[in-house]
Amino acid sequence: MTKARDIMTPDPTCVRTSDSVRDAAAQMAQHGVGALPICGEDNRLKGMLTDRDIVVKVLAEGKDPMAVRAGDLAQGEAVTIGADDDAGEILATMTNHKVRRLPVIDGHDLVGIVAQADVARALKDPEVGDLVQALSVDS
Repeated sequence: MTKARDIMTPDPTCVRTSDSVRDAAAQMAQHGVGALPICGEDNRLKGMLTDRDIVVKVLAEGKDPMAVRAGDLAQGEAVTIGADDDAGEILATMTNHKVRRLPVIDGHDLVGIVAQADVARALKDPEVGDLVQALSVDS
């Protein structure tokens, strides 16, 4: 069975908790991604930062993207998946938590990111439809 390590994007770039949201947005643009893991100075995963977080929680509220730190937007414990978890577990985790991207952890180390598109490529067609529907419905 396909495992997270087989379909993930390896070696993700982290935004530091101390980085400004402006710097995080620049990193997203540079790497062509819509989300970055937030890592502390100890290199431990603190959460995920999305382009939507920046728009809704910073820009729409009139906050200064240079003054807001990425760590300010980390919300509780990040939802993750283990590197050896199979595609079915990834599907269940994404569906249950309504997330489109999952950091992949091996032990305590962040080793990759699995996105909705990665899972869709690894699953059979009916499962892909279930995933897209589950993530597209507002709750």
